[in-house]
Amino acid sequence: MRDLLRRRVTKVVLVAALVLLTGGLWAFQPWKIFTRSTVDEALPAGFAATSTQRAPASTEQTAPTTTPPPAGPKVLAEGAFVSHEHPTAGTARVLEQNGTRLLRLEGFSTSDGPDVHVWLSDAKAGAAEGAFDDGRYVKLGELKATDGNQNYEIPAGTDLAGLSSVVIWCDRFNVAFGAAPLPL
Repeated sequence: MRDLLRRRVTKVVLVAALVLLTGGLWAFQPWKIFTRSTVDEALPAGFAATSTQRAPASTEQTAPTTTPPPAGPKVLAEGAFVSHEHPTAGTARVLEQNGTRLLRLEGFSTSDGPDVHVWLSDAKAGAAEGAFDDGRYVKLGELKATDGNQNYEIPAGTDLAGLSSVVIWCDRFNVAFGAAPLPL
C-alpha cells in the first residue's frame, strides 16, 4: 500500500514539474538570448524621392532638361534610442509624405525576446518602467527583427500630439527594452 502511494505521489510530482518546466520555457523563451534576426527594409515607394529625370539623349546639342524631384518625406520627429532592460541602439524617425505617416527605425539593434512590440508612448524615453503602459500609447505592431532598418505604418487618424517616445516593449513581462525620444 505504501509503495503504491509513493508511486502515485512520484507521478504527480513529475507531472507537476513537467508542467512548470513547460510553462517556464514558454514564458521566458530562454533560447532567445542566443537568437538574432535582421531586416533591411527600404522606405516604401510613396516615401522615396525619385532622382532628377533627364530627357533622352538626342543627336542635337541641347541642354538637358531636368524636372525637380518630388519632395522627400518630411521628418516630424527624430531621436536616438536609449537602453532600458536590454541594450538598444539606433535612430527612430517619424516621417510624413502625402498624408501618410511612418515610423522608421534605422541602424536599429536590440535583444530578442518573447512578445516584443513597437509602441508610440506619451512617456518620455528613460522613464520608469511602469510609465510606458500607464498612459497613452499606440501599438504599431510586433518587432520585425532585432537588427536593421524597419518601417512601421502609423494608423491613419492617429493623434500624435503628446506622444513623446517610441518604445520597444515586451508585452509578456511589461518591460521596455529601449526607447527613443520623439518630440512630436
